[in-house]
Amino acid sequence: MTNNENFWNLNIKKSGGYLILVAILVLLLSVSFVISVPSAPIVTYVTNTTYTSGLVNRSIDAKGTITTVTLSSTQQDYKWKAYVGNVSGTLALANVGGQAIYDWSSGTATGEVYVSRFSNVNWNNIACADNAAVNNEQNGLSMSAGKDNINATFNYTTHSPFLAGTIPINGCKSTATYVNGVVQPTFTSAYFQEILLRDTGTGNLVYASLINASSTGYNNQKYDFQIIVGENESAPTPSTYFFWVELG
Repeated sequence: MTNNENFWNLNIKKSGGYLILVAILVLLLSVSFVISVPSAPIVTYVTNTTYTSGLVNRSIDAKGTITTVTLSSTQQDYKWKAYVGNVSGTLALANVGGQAIYDWSSGTATGEVYVSRFSNVNWNNIACADNAAVNNEQNGLSMSAGKDNINATFNYTTHSPFLAGTIPINGCKSTATYVNGVVQPTFTSAYFQEILLRDTGTGNLVYASLINASSTGYNNQKYDFQIIVGENESAPTPSTYFFWVELG
């Protein structure tokens, strides 16, 4: 795969905490005399949705009594947004014009989807995200400390090992998104594992989602990937994220 510098900009008009459904159609991947690295896909917008409780405020009025109550509430977390979707494409030995001398089309996608707020990722410098990279990203998104910040969310270091380009990745900060609303307890074998990486040259954060072809996930639907990314809940416009796909 060639290192494609024409990154596609996915600027979704809805922001913070929204679940955005995308379908990814991978470009025909060219291979010449360079190492294999993630490349920019074509992104097709499908739809988006968000949570609304629909409940009205409840009042408690009782004179001369002591009332014990239990309150329960589900609130949208505008520090995050999510992408789910599918990946298709061809691993090919091709020229710059996309003409292949041979390709490997299995029909089942494997590999990784990478997402970052920064378009200039150097894949030769990719490594596990350290605390400095996570803190810089949290500061860049004005994300305060708490159980829902990046550091607290990616609080595991056990995930399936993989290659980012030619660089082995293992033991990074990681998590796994839910399958039909259910938490996955075993992260080495979990579907939709998500790992935090960084560009060591810039310190910029990169999210990686391991592809699980046509697997049941969000809303009991089948997807190839699910990924959550940080958002600035107080910003007037949503954060722009850039996508890469690496077929394995």
